[in-house]
Amino acid sequence: MITQVIVNMDSTLKARAMKKAKKAGLPFSYVINHAVRAYVEDKFGIEFVQKFNAKTDREIRQALKDIKEGKNLSPVFHSVDEARKYLDN
Repeated sequence: MITQVIVNMDSTLKARAMKKAKKAGLPFSYVINHAVRAYVEDKFGIEFVQKFNAKTDREIRQALKDIKEGKNLSPVFHSVDEARKYLDN
């Protein structure tokens, strides 16, 4: 059974993809079907990478460096009283 899917896509991206498919002698629908099949079969993955602003990026990098070096870390507490004593100092 074949079904129709309507997808919102940037018109420039669509035009470029259709042009490339045509140049390869492929129908655009074949390209879309192939991409979806590859995704379903875990042959194609999508990752989302969050970009931070410069200040946040610096702070995160410094925190990760401190963690690797064991610096600026609070000790392990075994009770609430231990944590309170530490914070009061």
